[in-house]
Amino acid sequence: MGVSADIIRSWRHPRRVMAARLSEGLREDRALVFLIVACLLMFVAQWPRLQLEALIDPDIPLEARLGGALMGWLFIAPLALYAIAALSRIIARLLGGQGSWLSARMALFWSLLAVTPLWLLNGLVTSVNGPGLVRDISGLIALAAFVLIWLSSMVEAETIRGNQ
Repeated sequence: MGVSADIIRSWRHPRRVMAARLSEGLREDRALVFLIVACLLMFVAQWPRLQLEALIDPDIPLEARLGGALMGWLFIAPLALYAIAALSRIIARLLGGQGSWLSARMALFWSLLAVTPLWLLNGLVTSVNGPGLVRDISGLIALAAFVLIWLSSMVEAETIRGNQ
């Protein structure tokens, strides 16, 4: 099935989608593409907030804010996410997980990609409402969805034997 359809399916059946993704074979290039696309979309989701902040405080121009967000999301975040995936794999191994380093990365990177529509919606809410309770609630919903999908995906990734 296509990636966009799997993203929607992940919201209802994250373990099934992760099982299907893992059954296609574990490949580092696929995991890396999921990570880069997710980080790129997260960067785009920041634009409304950065525009609003630039209007409120013009001392730092929008271009500088966008440059900082670009550096953060496309260069620093991937490295940090690789470290988080490794840490989650170590914890899973201590708890008896039988997956692999690559399956842990796939679970994290796929989960991040699966919730990008919610982060884009959060950016839209920010552009319409500005800062406030509605933006905070939409951000919490996106964060909760990420955690739930990631945990479900991680359970699936750690129960499949023979992942390399």
